[in-house]
Order: sequence, then structure tokens, then C-alpha cells
Amino acid sequence: MEALYIIEPGSFLRKDGNTLKILRGDTVLDSIPATGLERLTLVGHVSLTGAVLDFLMKNRIETVFLTTTGRYRGRLVINEHHHVARRQAQYARLGNRDFVLEAARILVRGKLENQVALLMRRARDHGISQLREGVVRIRAAMQKLEDCSSTDAVRGVEGYGTRVYFEMFPFLIRSKEFPFKSRNRRPPRDPFNALLSFVYTLLTGEVQSAVSSVGLDPYLGSLHEVTHKRPSLVCDLVEEWRVLGDRLVLGLVNRQLVSPGDFVIRKDLLKRWKQKEGKQKECAAGCDAATDERESAPIPQGLRPVELKPEASRALLKSFERQMQSSITVEDSTAQLRWLIHGQARNFARFLEDPSRGYKPFRFNM
Repeated sequence: MEALYIIEPGSFLRKDGNTLKILRGDTVLDSIPATGLERLTLVGHVSLTGAVLDFLMKNRIETVFLTTTGRYRGRLVINEHHHVARRQAQYARLGNRDFVLEAARILVRGKLENQVALLMRRARDHGISQLREGVVRIRAAMQKLEDCSSTDAVRGVEGYGTRVYFEMFPFLIRSKEFPFKSRNRRPPRDPFNALLSFVYTLLTGEVQSAVSSVGLDPYLGSLHEVTHKRPSLVCDLVEEWRVLGDRLVLGLVNRQLVSPGDFVIRKDLLKRWKQKEGKQKECAAGCDAATDERESAPIPQGLRPVELKPEASRALLKSFERQMQSSITVEDSTAQLRWLIHGQARNFARFLEDPSRGYKPFRFNM
């Protein structure tokens, strides 16, 4: 077993010989062989015994902590990598304006190309002309990348292309139970967006593992600005993989493997978020933001208006892990998807060390 997800609320992990036992109270929920474990993800309120923590550190098992809604909290850092020269190259290259601009162009082009590939495949499969129109608009935006003279301009192209892409989702979603108006997040305010956010967080964790394994600083990137607590390089490199999350969520919804009954929907919180958004729009038009903030009903920290129920979260994690372990053929060789993500992180590290090598985002053949 390469990866293990623990999602049982109030459970704890205990080591018993070569076995990890998942307990809640005095009840053993499951027993898993400890040998062969490479990655452990703890979702929600899961505790570890000292023996388990010692085992994780001795065996260098990466351990990731997520909230019950799939939001990234942190990871157990066993050791910082010793690639000093590689990080020096990263700091030098990503301190160079021209290199940063070119890297941002490459990453955005890769992301938009994969979005186009998904739309074109669905347009061919289902004969939806609107998807082809969306492809034309995204490709027109891509042509402007070479004329961008700043990373802000590149971000503008990325934002426009992605907005067009999500405008196509009502044509991709074949279930009337999952209406989709637009992409929303922080927090997601409908079931489909909640699924997207959860899967994107899982993908970001995979990319963060890959970035750390090759010795790069996850907090210094090119496309995403450096801000406190945000792993900007990870956010950069996850862009080419986002279409994987989109495809997974669309598959679950269209095959009716999830339903609206799999979500907890807090209508009172949804109402308060809408009120907050309305006040923010009013403030943008010139009202007193401080006054509006005092008048707004407080929104509890950590509580989301739409959340997956635990059983549905388990099913989603299983589907995600199957995807990560699936194999893809690239240039006459077959590799597991998880290790392709690690390979791309290595390729980007080499690009930082020697820009003449270039960097090619992974291109999906949908």
C-alpha cells in the first residue's frame, strides 16, 4: 500500500508490530500493514500515538493533514532536502524578471492547452457546438501570451481563459441535480464547487510532495505571487494537472456516483455569505467598508456552507487514489500518474538549473 487516507472522525492510529490499527475508543475500525506505506493523509480530527509518529519519522513517510472539508493544514516535515545548489538556482532564476515572465507564459499555456483538450474531446463525443466556441475563445486568448510584457498580463490571460473554460461546464455536466453557474471558492458555495475544491486540494498535496522531493523551495514561484503561507511554486505547478480534477469530478457527477444527499448544506451560512458578497460589492462602489463589516453577521471560522459527508468523502478519496495509481502511456513508456507528477517536478528543477533545457507542461490526450 503506497498511500493511506484516514478520515474517521475522532479516531486515532496505533502501531502494533508491523500493523497500523485505526481505533475509535476501544473499537478497532481497521488494521493496515505498515510495510510499504509511503504517504499518509489524515483528514479531520485524527490522532497519532507516539509510536506511530516515531515510525513515520524513521521510515520517512510523508504525512499530510487536511481539514474535514479537504483544506490543506500542513505536513510532517521529516528533513529538509540537501539540494543547496538547486535552491540557489531557483532563487537566482526566479529573481530574474525575464525568466519569471517566460516561466509564467509556459505554465499558463500548458494549463489552457489541457483545458482545450478536455473541451474538444467532449465536443467530439457529444456534438456540443458551444464547447467548440469556447475552445476558439480560449485559443484566441492563448495567442496573446507572447505579447504579454508582465506577469500581471499573463495572469490576466490565464484568468480570462479559465473563466471561459468554466462557462462551458453547464454543457459538460449532464446531471440536473448539480447546477453550476460559475466557479466559486473560499469557501465553495454549491456541491459541484465543493467537489472541485476538495479534489484540487488533493492534487496540490501531490504536487507539494513532488516539489519537496526534488529539493525546491515550494514558496517561491513565478505565476503566483509570493504571499505569506502560500506555496507559490506548488500553485504554479499544479495548474497543468487541474484538468485531472475536473475530469474526475465530472465523471463522478455524470455517472451519478455522488448525489446532493452526499452533502451537508447550511442554508443559514449560504445566506450570510451572499449578504457578505453583496456588501463587498456595495463597498467597491464607495460605501463605508468598516461600517458594513460591523453590521455583517459573523461567519464561524472553519465552518463551510457546503461540505461533503464523511461517507462521500471516503468514496471521493478512493476514486482519487485510483486515479493517482492509474497508468498513462507517454512516448512508448507507461508510468503511474503519481510518478509522472514527480517527474514533472524534476523537469522543472532542471529547467531552473539550465534554462536552455526548457520546460514542457504535461499534455493530456483526452
